[in-house]
Amino acid sequence: MLILGLNGSPHEKGNTADLLTCGLEEADRLGAETRLIYIQNVLDELEQPYCTACEPQCQGTCYEGTELSKVYEYMRKCSGILLGSPVYFGTVSAQLKSFWDMSRKLRKEKALLNTVGGAIAVGAARFGGQETTIRALHDMMLVQGMLVVGDGHHTADSGHQGACAQKPALEDEYGISRAKIISKRIVELANVTGNPGGS
Repeated sequence: MLILGLNGSPHEKGNTADLLTCGLEEADRLGAETRLIYIQNVLDELEQPYCTACEPQCQGTCYEGTELSKVYEYMRKCSGILLGSPVYFGTVSAQLKSFWDMSRKLRKEKALLNTVGGAIAVGAARFGGQETTIRALHDMMLVQGMLVVGDGHHTADSGHQGACAQKPALEDEYGISRAKIISKRIVELANVTGNPGGS
């Protein structure tokens, strides 16, 4: 089982990466293979890092042979995705939005249908737009047909929409605990649905 952490922050080693790492460590502890992907690096090599809807049915020609193509292959094969973004003006980062916009080919192929997904968001303040960002992340995953989970678990409580933290994320014990819980949900649901990835 492969669980991906997608870091939508422009900072490779910032708060979003820290919280994703805490979540992936829990998935790893449960026996999953994990991989953390820094989206900014993937977009940097593209001449045009934004989707222009150049074709009605995306063929992926704009990123063929690039690192982005490899990341989308990982997404095809994974069982779950922990999607993370900092809060920028109450929603997701431009990097993450661009990355997801360019995944139109995956949607056309239904490559992420029934892949389990969870969301995390980190803001500068305790109530700094994390929940609206989580909602945007959920919408992005739902459009791909993914199975979206919150941060509840039978060993904890019913949970909320996702794992929200305040920077510095590594000092936010509540945020860390919710990231671990949501990762546990992702792994367990992927096991229950029998989705090995690449559906």
